[in-house]
Amino acid sequence: MKLSVIIPAYNEQERLPSTLKDAHAWLMEHLADDFEVLVIDDGSSDDTCKSVRQLMNKMPELSLIEQIKNQGKGAAVRRGMLAAKGDIHVFMDADHSTHIREIERVFASFETQSEKEVIIASRQHPDSDISQHQSWLREHMGKSFNLLMRLATGIDMPDTQCGFKAFTSKASQQIFSAQKLDGFSFDVEVLFLAARMGYHVTEIPVEWVNEPNSKVRMLIDPLKMFVDILRIRRLHRHTDTQT
Repeated sequence: MKLSVIIPAYNEQERLPSTLKDAHAWLMEHLADDFEVLVIDDGSSDDTCKSVRQLMNKMPELSLIEQIKNQGKGAAVRRGMLAAKGDIHVFMDADHSTHIREIERVFASFETQSEKEVIIASRQHPDSDISQHQSWLREHMGKSFNLLMRLATGIDMPDTQCGFKAFTSKASQQIFSAQKLDGFSFDVEVLFLAARMGYHVTEIPVEWVNEPNSKVRMLIDPLKMFVDILRIRRLHRHTDTQT
């Protein structure tokens, strides 16, 4: 079973090389060469692409896809998920807040029941280990966003925004072919589409460490995300409900 790991990146020259080295070492130890890592550069203005190309010389499993201009995390993840060739597609954040070793939980979850097609890490799962929390303000804004998200979309999940989600190749192709939002609210849209298309979504616990240099801008991005989640039902009112 080949694994595709998709990492969206925007101006990540400082954090991404370490993440790629750690992730590649772990994957080589546990999966040999039965994996690929796709970095989707979202129009970075720094040396993110240069740093990835340098690592590609030593990591044949690593590849780079460049977006000419910055479009947003949702656009970058969509590009990578649709380009992935593995049997399982996982996207994770460039800051490695969720370590690549959580793949073990993903595989274990996929193996227990054949109907599992979408698996998401949840920081609100009772068995999750959050070794470093976000600030009080960010955590409470997240809870407020989750409440509004539930009211707007009907999705009954306590954590839609953890940046570690896995899909079978079939689910990935169908969901991300229909996914339209380019910003941070794409996670909600993806889960909305999964439910609309009849895919089974499973939440798993996660070990997670807060990265203080988050790319989410306080006030501005949460407002944009709220506006976007109000659009999701309208955007997909004609989406096929059959898988």
